[in-house]
Amino acid sequence: MKNIAALALISTIALVSCNKKETAKITKIDPKTGKTITVEVPADSVAKVEENPAIKDSAGIYKQTFKLEKGKTYPLTTYQRDTKTMTDPTGKTLNGTSEATDEMSFTVNDIKGNVYDITLNLISKRNSQTSQGKTIVVDTKLPIPKEDDLKMIWNINRALTGNKLSMKMDTKGNVISITGFDAVYNKVGNSVGTLVKDKNQKESIIESLKESFNEKVLKDQFNKNLTIIPKKGVKVGEKWTNSENADAQGKIKVTSNYVLKSVGNGIAEIAVTGGIPKKVEKQNQGEVTHSLSSELSQSGTIKFDQNTGWISNQNISVKTTQIETISNGKESQSMKSVSNSSVMVNPSAK
Repeated sequence: MKNIAALALISTIALVSCNKKETAKITKIDPKTGKTITVEVPADSVAKVEENPAIKDSAGIYKQTFKLEKGKTYPLTTYQRDTKTMTDPTGKTLNGTSEATDEMSFTVNDIKGNVYDITLNLISKRNSQTSQGKTIVVDTKLPIPKEDDLKMIWNINRALTGNKLSMKMDTKGNVISITGFDAVYNKVGNSVGTLVKDKNQKESIIESLKESFNEKVLKDQFNKNLTIIPKKGVKVGEKWTNSENADAQGKIKVTSNYVLKSVGNGIAEIAVTGGIPKKVEKQNQGEVTHSLSSELSQSGTIKFDQNTGWISNQNISVKTTQIETISNGKESQSMKSVSNSSVMVNPSAK
């Protein structure tokens, strides 16, 4: 990953008046020397930073808060693109690509004390898969697909969207509550009922939905997306690490390393690296050895609006490599799978 932290803005911006033209002094780190330098740029090229922004420093320590406005709506669109390549023992490859987009937005209805009353708007869902030159799409903004096996997915997704949930969040980004799920479950149940007549099958679908779409799941998602900077605050250039389980047993951990690259010009930018170190598992059955190696790496950036604290963009690349090998000591065969993913929030381009 290229180190572009040296190119980022690091400290404050001071406006300077000239006789003819207003300019701005920007302090940054020289990528060649590593020293702090000050340069002048046209003032109109610098984003306006409020006098008391949501992400600000105290004695060089930056903390993230939220300063959202009543009546305004803030976007949160998530997009993921996965490209998978599988190589068999003969060297033949098979490629496949999948995409998923979830469009949401948050409307601030009221502010009482330090708590926001927010309407969470579930706007649309889109999924697509491409393999061997064929693409299938399930998009709630498009008519129902003709294929029978896609009609169920479209019906569930369509019933999920167009709904509103009620959310309480404080100015520090702590999600207090999310309510309104029962109305969504009922809507999905009615929609599924048009295609599924068996009562047990219908109940099974609703129970599965409740496990993946509930208050806890959404709270976890928003806590990860909306607030990244630790509560204690960090300095520019400071690193911190989070880890979470990658499997149900908690034996495998995904590690995310963060660095606050810069705060200035209206943006707080954070660099992300880490993943899962390479791990090899082996099993022997007589003369045959079966081994499986896997690893995951990630890198990218997350940007927050300095004035509001809201996430403006995330773009993280994730690479997963898995190699399965069977050997008898004389000969071996391997199957390799490589997945390259782009995980974005509020993508400006895909």
